[in-house]
Amino acid sequence: MNIEVMVIGGYFMLMIFISLAFKKMATNSSSDYFRGGGRMLWWMVGSTAFMTQFSAWTFTGAAGKGFNDGMLAAAIFVGNILAYGASYLWFAKRFRQTRVDTPTQAIRNRFGSTNEQFFTWAIIPLSILNAAVWLNGLSVFVGAAFGFDMTTTIWLTGLAVLTISLLSGAWGVVASDFVQTLVVAVISVACAIVALIAVGGPAEIVTNFPSGFVMGPDMNYPLIIVGTFLFFFVKQVQNINNMQDSYRFLNAKDSKNASKAALMAMGLMAVGSLIWFIPPWASAILYPEAATQYAALGSKASDAVYLVFAENTMPTGTVGLLVAGIFAATMSSMDSALNRNSGIFVRSFWTPIVCKNKPGNEKSQLRVGQITCIVNGIIVILVAQLFANLKELSLFELMMTVSTLASSPILVPLFMGMFIKKTPRWAAWGTVVFGMFVSWLCVNVFTPAALGNLLDIEFTRREVSELRNMIAIAAHLFLTTGFFWATTLLYKEESLTKEEKHEVDTFFKNINTECIAGDSQEQFDRMQREKLGTITIIMGTGLLAMMLLPNPLWGRVMFLGCAAVILSIGYLLKQSANSSPIEKTGMATKP
Repeated sequence: MNIEVMVIGGYFMLMIFISLAFKKMATNSSSDYFRGGGRMLWWMVGSTAFMTQFSAWTFTGAAGKGFNDGMLAAAIFVGNILAYGASYLWFAKRFRQTRVDTPTQAIRNRFGSTNEQFFTWAIIPLSILNAAVWLNGLSVFVGAAFGFDMTTTIWLTGLAVLTISLLSGAWGVVASDFVQTLVVAVISVACAIVALIAVGGPAEIVTNFPSGFVMGPDMNYPLIIVGTFLFFFVKQVQNINNMQDSYRFLNAKDSKNASKAALMAMGLMAVGSLIWFIPPWASAILYPEAATQYAALGSKASDAVYLVFAENTMPTGTVGLLVAGIFAATMSSMDSALNRNSGIFVRSFWTPIVCKNKPGNEKSQLRVGQITCIVNGIIVILVAQLFANLKELSLFELMMTVSTLASSPILVPLFMGMFIKKTPRWAAWGTVVFGMFVSWLCVNVFTPAALGNLLDIEFTRREVSELRNMIAIAAHLFLTTGFFWATTLLYKEESLTKEEKHEVDTFFKNINTECIAGDSQEQFDRMQREKLGTITIIMGTGLLAMMLLPNPLWGRVMFLGCAAVILSIGYLLKQSANSSPIEKTGMATKP
């Protein structure tokens, strides 16, 4: 256990080093703090876009779903692949071309200031709920790994994430996301390879998975599986490609880098969606009673299956790396409720409302953003502690409930508004209000029980869980989306003022006009490669040192292979930085 704690300690030292290395780049302006000034390279943006859809929940709730139900758990991640494909083909570059610092600024340009305020106070609480779910997932895993009670784990891990997120704004967050992607990649690939060897190959998983690999247990109707996959795909296209969740692409230095970032995220998700689930699938065969090892977690016991696998199968030090990877995923996801919310608060409330007659300077806006980050972080910790007491609800169900019933009404107008132009100004907030009514119907009227009574079918507990999410997604797809489209029938151009019409026209002109990086961009490109090359080499050296741990030969070879991959990437980044032309003007004085 001391070795695992040392590994995690080394990881946190690296994260703090990253934050300090990029701290000065985040303090030049509030735009640098909130989105890196829109100067980041595609591989940085691609890694952070990927990590946005990757959290501790992936290693806990989703892994528990895979352990219990088999192949279906990967459906939501296949939806992510296709959604990022849509980003690459159309959405990513257009989000960058909104030319704003925060999502709510784009909402104002598209729907007006009233909707800006409405969505500001809808997005912030909702993202806090999502971040609390992610932090809860992290606490489940860390608490199980080290024997801490949930409350202690939530506070310790929450404060650690808050501290690292606070230090250097978007630059530090995105830079750490790149390194964290590497951490997650090496540990996931290593675990997958060992799992396949231990279980006897992929054919053994398909053949010997308990209760059937494709259908899983308690599933009598294959049509439910097909419907779940199709509706998850639609849901994820909206979840990723909307004005709220597009903030990662705002960091890209130009339109082409935004599109390339989406392509990178799609590729990582395609590989990852298979690799992540191999260990829990194999564990269902190797350790069928794995959930009983952590029975104190209640219905969340199966969410610790990745930990059971690492403890029983992987070499010493892997649990520390796995927990570090989960920290990495959570830190990236919590940024949604910290750095982004700070930007939204400052740009869409503090500056235009509180300081309307006396706008503050860049330094004061930066300070307000940092204070907002702290307040958001404390609230997230408190909400995560509340979720920890919900023992009867699994992490998978908790995540699906929050994202499907609460998020969907908000996402519909922010997705559809990107290509449906002629809507009344009230269409955006009106759709959300109507969507909340649809969510209420899904909880109280359009229920699996009501469907079962209609069809004279008694669904199993698992079928009820799948149907609950599928019904909610379908209801918002047809009813809420239909409501937004129907508002076009009430659109009257003469009802808009000249200024309002100009704002909407400018918004659509911007999203169809390519963003091109400025002349001084080369300095930032070189700095990104140089700094991250050095940091990646440091991380690779740490992995190389893990060969000294008391492990069998195959375990040492595993760490050698992981270190070789990371060191090679660091070397290539350093070489790229050294071969890049250096600008003699512009940003020469910037760190």
